[in-house]
Amino acid sequence: MVKKFILTSEIAKAVGVHPNTVRLYEQWGMLPEIPRTPKGYRMFNETHLDQMKLARAAMSFTWLGGEIRQTTYQMVYRGTEGDLGGALELAYQLKVMIQSERAHAESAADFLEKWAGGSPIESTDKKLRIGEVAKLLNTTTDRLRNWERNGLIEVPRNPMNGYRFYRAKEIGRLRVIRALCQARYSHMAILRMLLRLDQGETGDLREVLDTPRDDEDIYYATDKLLSNLADLKIRAEGVIALLGETIEKQQ
Repeated sequence: MVKKFILTSEIAKAVGVHPNTVRLYEQWGMLPEIPRTPKGYRMFNETHLDQMKLARAAMSFTWLGGEIRQTTYQMVYRGTEGDLGGALELAYQLKVMIQSERAHAESAADFLEKWAGGSPIESTDKKLRIGEVAKLLNTTTDRLRNWERNGLIEVPRNPMNGYRFYRAKEIGRLRVIRALCQARYSHMAILRMLLRLDQGETGDLREVLDTPRDDEDIYYATDKLLSNLADLKIRAEGVIALLGETIEKQQ
């Protein structure tokens, strides 16, 4: 008898995952309802396979969190419901959001290079206390202390009372750190770059920011932010193409 359905193992192989992952996506509601044989075997079809490809591809975007993660899941669930046009519209929105994230990251790197090249970015000549700096930079004292604890900055102290004081030099450095953090660069990536800069090496800082060292044991996507955002743009275009092909197939 000719088999008229696709097995779980075949779906898994087609998208490069373990069969348990296919079952997990089913539990998450990312696949249309799957009929079963009298013996309980799942009977997938081409629609399930196309949706599994979409769901699998979409997982690449979720590490960005926030609105991008939310939009990613909305796109997948639109596909589950059979609203491929809606899913395609959301895929284009994802591409725009990723392009915006990349532009933000590039802008922060430009700001870094301007500062590292010796261009002044802070005009104050006053010595400020930590609370004053937090207010100036619209951040918190806890965040400033955290950046210091993580080695991103060394802050001088008043020898009489031990209080931190920040000059234009430190405030300028903090502005760069804040810009990079807001653009999603990891603390490890920023530290890697600042260590190189503090050694007097001002060239290729953008590449250093985007290239983990061999001795970095733990990796995050934001350790290679520029490269990963460039890759996500390509992946978003792939999702758009996938949905376009699926829509054409079903017409």
